[in-house]
Amino acid sequence: MTRYTAIFTIAVTVVNLQPVFEHILNNCGCEIIYTQEYYLMAREFPGQVSFSELVTIEISFERVTNTSENIVLNIVTRNEELPLKLNNHCSQVFNLLTQLIADNSHWKLVESTIFRN
Repeated sequence: MTRYTAIFTIAVTVVNLQPVFEHILNNCGCEIIYTQEYYLMAREFPGQVSFSELVTIEISFERVTNTSENIVLNIVTRNEELPLKLNNHCSQVFNLLTQLIADNSHWKLVESTIFRN
């Protein structure tokens, strides 16, 4: 199983982040399949790659403090593919997703940590 994780701290005034992430995930070829107030799960559209390469993305949101506009995003990108190559399909989707989050104009990136398991 291939798995990549990242933690972003963003300064944002947007109350509802779901529409922003819907657009970001759509640009990664994914659709939101499950959502709660502080969590969403997305899956890559089938048909472009084999089933073992289909990527699932989980994003959880957490406010740093009640008075702060900073939000911590915990992101997990995974699929059933064996990570035999460094530049595998899951890695490519993860790199695109993290780049879109870092460059998004709806917020200011405060801090980021990326883990490649």
